[in-house]
Amino acid sequence: MLVPKSSFEVLEDTRPHDVSLPAFMVSTTRGFLARMDPIVTLPPEFEAVETVLQAMPVKTHSGKPGLLATGQLGDTILKDLPDLSDHIEKYRDNLPVMNALYRDYSFLASAFLLEPCHMRFVKGEPYGLGRSFLPAQLSLPIVRCAELAGFKPFMEYAGSYALFNYRLEHPEAGLEYSNLRLIRAFEHGLDPGSSEAGFVLVHVDMVKNSGPLVHGTMSCLQALANADGLSNQQRRKAFNEGLRTMVSAMQKVNTVMETMWMKSKPRSYTSFRTFIFGITSQSMFPDGVVYEGVNDGKPLNFRGESGANDTMIPLMDNFLQVQMPDTPLTEILKDFRDYRPSNHRQFLVEVKKCCDEMGAKDFALAVGIERNSSVTDEDLALVKESRGLWLEALNQVRDFRWRHWCFAREYILKQTSHPTATGGSPIVTWLPNQLQAVMEEMIEISNSVGARSGTMELGSECQDIMDLVERQNQSLRKEVEKYCQERGVGAH
Repeated sequence: MLVPKSSFEVLEDTRPHDVSLPAFMVSTTRGFLARMDPIVTLPPEFEAVETVLQAMPVKTHSGKPGLLATGQLGDTILKDLPDLSDHIEKYRDNLPVMNALYRDYSFLASAFLLEPCHMRFVKGEPYGLGRSFLPAQLSLPIVRCAELAGFKPFMEYAGSYALFNYRLEHPEAGLEYSNLRLIRAFEHGLDPGSSEAGFVLVHVDMVKNSGPLVHGTMSCLQALANADGLSNQQRRKAFNEGLRTMVSAMQKVNTVMETMWMKSKPRSYTSFRTFIFGITSQSMFPDGVVYEGVNDGKPLNFRGESGANDTMIPLMDNFLQVQMPDTPLTEILKDFRDYRPSNHRQFLVEVKKCCDEMGAKDFALAVGIERNSSVTDEDLALVKESRGLWLEALNQVRDFRWRHWCFAREYILKQTSHPTATGGSPIVTWLPNQLQAVMEEMIEISNSVGARSGTMELGSECQDIMDLVERQNQSLRKEVEKYCQERGVGAH
């Protein structure tokens, strides 16, 4: 299935056994999850990597303290882990295996660089400095794996930490949350009841619902392109059905997202969070990190793992043509686009281009159509339905971003004074930048289509949504101002 006006293919059959394709390719069935369940065990040539990873977590699978509990990981890597770069070439044409190698080397690299910060944190001290040098037995393999698998040579959300880091306890039970386990962990994550496991696996559980989101998006784009020559009414009905599928998918995503409160406790988050920080804009790495044998010895900088690198909300932003403010905070949002699978990146580009060229928003809202006397009542009813669904889709994005802000407040702002998020964005102001943009977009659209009054008003449900938006918009501004004053930071 091709994105209209594009050669980009969205898979309907994920071809899970085809090792020549990247692990991550957008599909209408698995959405933004990998085409297959992640590879759990590395090839035998990498037994030394597997051994260190098994011994690494603060609490190992056996329940005994691991290398990160005693601060011995760095020395173990330097003494016991050989450079296995040459073995990578044997598997260069098996891209899912390459993705697994990238995942595992990124875990080792992050743990090695941030181990000193963790050891200080558990003593109640500031993070201090991380290691500024990544040895060749880590730097050379991760750079090569990342190059072949299509990632940056540092831990990413999809390809490493979250979406390629689960296994099924019972394969026949599928992706039910109770059947999910972590493959790799830093702290207590090998225990499925731990907050670290909950934090990662709730993300997997959310993205499990992205297949219908992609399917609904494609249905809308195909209706806009109208290659089948549908009548105006048939075309709008098809568009509305696609929108309805998108809204339903996002409702499920948001419902799962709410379970984070139970499955990962706010007070526990900061203890494993240390290991998912990046290099860019972090006090732990003021001069970047030198990767031995790479980049002529010049320091490198990469952003850290962040749920902001997920593809679902950026898809909604691009499809709904949400206008972000022209601020430095939005520039960070653009920078984050590079930290996701290359196939996901291209999909987002093609969807944005398609929606801009075909005027998705203009078609959905059809502003002023009610003043056209030649339009039938049935046509007007279908436009009214489009407008309601469009606002509801925006509302699901608002709901997601509002909850994300609540997470940041409870899990981070109330637990630590560290000023930046794991991805290097300012913790107080970055999420509100996007959240306020969505709420202002909703207010503008509601006013432009007469959603709350007149012949085309959208009813009490829309009224309730917009009342909530206005309350949250005011509340958010006050909260951001409060935290900015407390922490001595600017609003932008």
